[in-house]
Amino acid sequence: MVRDIRVHLLPALFEPEDVRGGIAVILDILRASTTIVHALANRAKCVIPTLTVEDAMTTANGFAHRADYLLGGEREGVLIDGFDYDNNPFAYTREGVQDKTVIFTTTNGTKALLRAAAADRVLIGSFVNLQAVVDVLAEDQRPIHLVCAGTKGKVTVEDTLCAGAIIDRLLQEFGQRDDDLIDDQAQLALAKHLQASTSDEDFRRAMRNSFGGRNCRRLGFDAQIDRAATMDLFDLVPEYDGERIS
Repeated sequence: MVRDIRVHLLPALFEPEDVRGGIAVILDILRASTTIVHALANRAKCVIPTLTVEDAMTTANGFAHRADYLLGGEREGVLIDGFDYDNNPFAYTREGVQDKTVIFTTTNGTKALLRAAAADRVLIGSFVNLQAVVDVLAEDQRPIHLVCAGTKGKVTVEDTLCAGAIIDRLLQEFGQRDDDLIDDQAQLALAKHLQASTSDEDFRRAMRNSFGGRNCRRLGFDAQIDRAATMDLFDLVPEYDGERIS
């Protein structure tokens, strides 16, 4: 049976009802998806995504003790005033996050996640947990929706590359060919991945020169680009249950 694999290159390119009955994977490679995986791999209790800074503060006010939670996220790529951490995967260390709830809001990633919340399952995907995501998708028979967060409403190469990498591995897993894909955005994502993955050098160059990559370089986050481009560091697949990611 040919699996139904669809890519949404931007959250605005699908309606929330379109993903109902399926399994959605949120891809915000630079940097929310990568950061969430790091936080949970370092034993954060969970991550609570919020749409706005105000929502984050309201959620925080529901905790009895300040020591039980951390405020994490960014606006325009930088730390929000009064927050503990920004959107840097390296900041979410075992020492800093273990057994704490991370209340998290970002410019693009949490918005994409909440738009896809009607899906039966919502997973967090990235290059750092790529194979683990593929393994979960291969076992689940529901339609697959790969949701690219983009940056400021624009399509980004880094999210598209990750969608394409997931499709490439899934097609190998299923024994299918690229012409089995019924979705044009999925075909585009796969083609971009295949074009950029002829060598590690080409892949890293594509990541650095993407819209998100250029933003990170402008902010001095070169090491974070390299981290986000590292394959299969973790076998963790974070899942959103409608309230929190764990």
